[in-house]
Amino acid sequence: MSSLFLRTLRDDPADAEVPSHKLLVRAGYIRRAAPGIYSWLPLGLKVFRNIESVVREEMDAMGAQEILLPALLPREPYETSGRWTEYGPNLFRLKDRKGNDMMLGPTHEELFTQLVKGEYSSYKDLPVILYQIQTKYR
Repeated sequence: MSSLFLRTLRDDPADAEVPSHKLLVRAGYIRRAAPGIYSWLPLGLKVFRNIESVVREEMDAMGAQEILLPALLPREPYETSGRWTEYGPNLFRLKDRKGNDMMLGPTHEELFTQLVKGEYSSYKDLPVILYQIQTKYR
């Protein structure tokens, strides 16, 4: 008997609409924790990590450098771009202990821009190729 933490399902999950979602759940790669939030099970995590490895290898081979940005983001960069209000009320927002507005970041474009702007002051320093691998809140 295998000790692998795996249970497959015969039927499609009721909340799954997309074929890939149905297959991932039925094959025991992921399980729903809440609407739109999934837990990676051992086989799914193994595949996920292998994909990350391939992406890292290819990005590094072209001279890109990996960074990791925080999931909880400040209001200011998104206010500047107009996306703080554009996202509307469906975005997860909170105030930190000092009363600053924060959000769970669905994207990092604004933070990437702010980071590069703060580190480089001349076009002569460009191009720079940065990437990150991170799960996102959608």
